[in-house]
Amino acid sequence: MTERAHAEGPAEERTKEVGGEAAAAWSGSWVAERLGVELTGDQALTGLLGLALRRNPKRAHLLVSNVLGKHVPQSPSVVYGHGLALGRRVRDLLGAEAAARAVVLGYAETATGLGHSVADGLGPAPYLHSTRRPVATVARAGGFEESHSHATSHLLLPEDPTLLSGDGPLVLVDDEFSTGNTVLNTVRALHERYPRTRYVVVALVDMRSPADAGRLDDFAREIGARVDLVTTASGTVQLPPGVLEKGQELVARHETAATEPVTGSVTDPTADAAGRLPAAASPGTVRRVELHWPHDVPDGGRHGFTAAHRTRLEAALPAMAARIAEALPTGARQVLVLGFEELMYAPLRLAHALEQLVDGEVAVRYSTTTRSPVLAVDDPGYAIRTRLVFPAHDDPADGPGERYAYNVAGAGFDAVVAVVDSAADTPALHAPDGLSGRLAAHVPHVLLAVVPSYVPRPPHAPERPSMLPEPLRGPDFSSYAPDEVGWLLQDLSDVTLEAPTEEREEAIQSGGAHYAESLPVEYQPSEQYQQLFHAALETSAARLARAVGAVTETVLAERSPRPVLVSLARAGTPVGVLMRRWAQFRHGLDLPHYAVSIVRGRGIDANALRWLADHHDPADVVFVDGWTGKGAITRELAAALREFEASDGITGFDPEIAVLADPGSCVRTYGTRDDFLIPSACLNSTVSGLISRTVLRADLVGPHDFHGAKFYRELAGADLSTAFLDAVSARFPDVADSVDAQAKELLSADRTPTWEGWAAVERISEEYGIHDVNLVKPGVGETTRVMLRRVPWKVLARAGAGADLDHVRLLAEQRGVPVEEVADLPYTCVGLIHPQYTRGATGADGKAVTL
Repeated sequence: MTERAHAEGPAEERTKEVGGEAAAAWSGSWVAERLGVELTGDQALTGLLGLALRRNPKRAHLLVSNVLGKHVPQSPSVVYGHGLALGRRVRDLLGAEAAARAVVLGYAETATGLGHSVADGLGPAPYLHSTRRPVATVARAGGFEESHSHATSHLLLPEDPTLLSGDGPLVLVDDEFSTGNTVLNTVRALHERYPRTRYVVVALVDMRSPADAGRLDDFAREIGARVDLVTTASGTVQLPPGVLEKGQELVARHETAATEPVTGSVTDPTADAAGRLPAAASPGTVRRVELHWPHDVPDGGRHGFTAAHRTRLEAALPAMAARIAEALPTGARQVLVLGFEELMYAPLRLAHALEQLVDGEVAVRYSTTTRSPVLAVDDPGYAIRTRLVFPAHDDPADGPGERYAYNVAGAGFDAVVAVVDSAADTPALHAPDGLSGRLAAHVPHVLLAVVPSYVPRPPHAPERPSMLPEPLRGPDFSSYAPDEVGWLLQDLSDVTLEAPTEEREEAIQSGGAHYAESLPVEYQPSEQYQQLFHAALETSAARLARAVGAVTETVLAERSPRPVLVSLARAGTPVGVLMRRWAQFRHGLDLPHYAVSIVRGRGIDANALRWLADHHDPADVVFVDGWTGKGAITRELAAALREFEASDGITGFDPEIAVLADPGSCVRTYGTRDDFLIPSACLNSTVSGLISRTVLRADLVGPHDFHGAKFYRELAGADLSTAFLDAVSARFPDVADSVDAQAKELLSADRTPTWEGWAAVERISEEYGIHDVNLVKPGVGETTRVMLRRVPWKVLARAGAGADLDHVRLLAEQRGVPVEEVADLPYTCVGLIHPQYTRGATGADGKAVTL
């Protein structure tokens, strides 16, 4: 599909230069006039940026860079030159010694080429960019989310696992620095795993609002590191009230104008009554050009790009440019080199080399395709003049979808050199509605240049002991009976690991410690609180029994007739025991059950997976947890299993978690999606076999050890673990018939995860000024954990929530935490961790916290 939208005003008043370059009008004036948007700041801003309208319910406008080479075709020397100049400024800022130890990280998809160019300007710095394309043979070194995404948007997949672990400066490159949320969340996540003392944030433009401007300094103090910002220009976007609604209406009106017949002037003398450009009378030719890309040189920074790679590529570029020039049609004067989504750097360097080779005889321009949907309006005061639409052609991990090429159709190009990697050289690329067909409909000559996709060789499986220890069992480790669960953990009971909650919170949020490196002091419930636990158990035992039965029946029907239950310690362990008991009660099955450790940001215990693979078929393993919140552990497990497959070559483990309750709609296998009180969430070890949460600390857990945990034998007098299990199991006979009906209904229902909970968490994070989804804990269970283990800021409670929140209200009263009732809350409650905790900032109303 090609779109060239209806424009306002006489056709003869609208002019456009070949190659998508703006005419006299500023390419942001159309949006500015209609929405009242103002771009203020450096004089260079209007030359660097235009404006367009997003098809996005969260933000009306889009800043369109004229020098990035993404949406607007531009001279490759201009695009590459801006990146080089920024890199040289970073080199001057750091000094020669620090620059020599720096690593550059770019953001997919928009800034992959810009980041690589900055690395070139910096000098010998290795380069890595984030990616949305998972690679099974490469272990994940990290990952982070953009605020609009329900899944992990960005993966870090360096071939060299030590690339990010050095102590030199980390240079993070994005096309614009607007709110700063994505960059700061990235630094926070990486600093937790790879701490360092200096970061440099690089962007073409700094467009932060005054409210956001101070956050960078505050953040640097929070993590105890220096954070510098280097940009080409700075300014702000002033948005009038109601701009979002007005922008949505404007988008709707112009999309309608692009698809319905109009009687006035149209966008182009050759356009039809619907304002659409016709295809060429005869489609253009499509043929390949062989580049002879140098062997083993990566196509970009997806897995890392070193100084040695840079040297080899520089040597090969002139010959590759000559092959492209030789393949161009005779008489071609306007040529576009079109890159592909994340593949920006390779086509940019090819375009730059071609531009130098032809030396003005041919006007060479460069841009790339993109995932980003933007309205097209054919007006010189608007940044996106035309739009080509085609299906994705690289079999993306997140499924099929539309892709776009802007300002290509109708721009007067004699030829387009489409550069893709071999993973994208698929039948979908060459289909009639694919990219090559869309280009050929509007350009006389299309050349296809394919760069081999660089996939690192799988590493050798690491050496490990021939025999891992057998699982720990009660009564030596835990108060559960020995046949109820085997713990794939090591006993750290003799190690002092506890620290006061406030001390732990400050260390965690400052980046000085990971939450799994210490333990909170075990909460000792008051008599009033224990009464609440027993009352809640009495009230909910039958509901819990139905959920246990339903999820177990679903597992037996869909996953395996004799599953191996592997609970995620420790919240999942009581659920795993109950599922094992249901299978025994209803079917006479004696299912194996183990508990393993998984740590957010560190993954699942790989040695535990190796033990399981040695003793069971991985295809029979079903991971079990108590409930889902926003789905962080769901994503963590999936990513960790991909890494494990890549490192060990062991396949078959299914990342789908089975849970009692899935209020966040994050999994397919659950007993209920209601957000209700699971009483085991009310207490810590005294309802989980007297076992602590798991511990992962380098001085205690070696490469061949299971993760650790403590057995609190001294709390035996307060232990309710078996009492909890027995109270729920006693209801099994009463609920058997209703479980059969509920399981039948579940098995026939569409249980596809919608990730509604994740969307709600993002919204709450922004509405309350937290800007970190990790500090928003949704659901009754997660809120309880916040109250028991972290420093809570406030609790959001669904208006009218009843007895399920009695224990939360009591804990909030004891800790002086406000409970705020919220209408239309998708969870029964949400716990907010103090967003910038220090022991001197305790303002529960948030006024003591400056973000």
